[in-house]
Amino acid sequence: MNKDIQKFIDYLTYEKHYSSYTINNYQRDLESFIAFLNNKKVSINDVDYKMVRLYLMELYNKKYANRTICRIISSLRSFYKFLVKEDIIKNNPMTLISNPKLEKSLPNFLYYEELETLLTVPDTNTPLGLRDALILELLYATGIRVSELVNIKIKDIDFYSGQIKILGKGNRERYVIYGRQCRELMDMYIDNSRSKLNTKQSNYLVLNNRGDKLTVAGIQYIINKIVKKSGIKNHVSPHTLRHTFATHMLNEGADLKSVQELLGHSDLKTTSIYTHVSNEHLRKVYLSAHPRARK
Repeated sequence: MNKDIQKFIDYLTYEKHYSSYTINNYQRDLESFIAFLNNKKVSINDVDYKMVRLYLMELYNKKYANRTICRIISSLRSFYKFLVKEDIIKNNPMTLISNPKLEKSLPNFLYYEELETLLTVPDTNTPLGLRDALILELLYATGIRVSELVNIKIKDIDFYSGQIKILGKGNRERYVIYGRQCRELMDMYIDNSRSKLNTKQSNYLVLNNRGDKLTVAGIQYIINKIVKKSGIKNHVSPHTLRHTFATHMLNEGADLKSVQELLGHSDLKTTSIYTHVSNEHLRKVYLSAHPRARK
């Protein structure tokens, strides 16, 4: 790996305390950029605005999605800002680079009937089935990110009050709450399932069949299998359950500020997208139910 990229990755890991998932994204984006520069026989420290534009044009020509290009630009911005701060380079080539426009799309979520269908798929009579049921229930009950779920340790859980300490983005701590159904599943999992899976004396809550901590990719694989068995045709990811949590909370009367705190958003604007989801849902209900609104 390029020595400057390694310094940057170390900075993200040990000073910023970013998650391994986020760091892997940064590393992948930067290594792709390095491969492009190697083809052009250009050093990473000699990059200028024109070279960045040339790279972005190549991404557009390869039909990269605007959202992906935005993420890559963000990775390069952070990297070159770091190089300037460390006095490795003098001029930041990313200063004049702007993001492509993104189409505003509403987060996808599950209706309650779809959610119920999904939650009944895992076989809770088996250790892995019980674990899978808990994964679904925790993601929906708390609205946590999948990267936060895999890092929950037993000591982070207050079983008496039904709260979990979460270490979120930017190393920010917050507490999330889980209710009766999740509590029952949690107790069953710890008593009957985790004790059988925990062959390596792990401190983490959700474990794989080898007794190791589950990964983000592992949970995505589990959810993909559950969705396939459920017969639900829409795309469902771990983040869909986070969207579902927020949408259902607002539909049931929760205030936006409380949902923001539970989701761990630093900016209320990020949370406000879910009010648009709720409003769109209400509009569809009105158009389908009101006699004067029907065609």
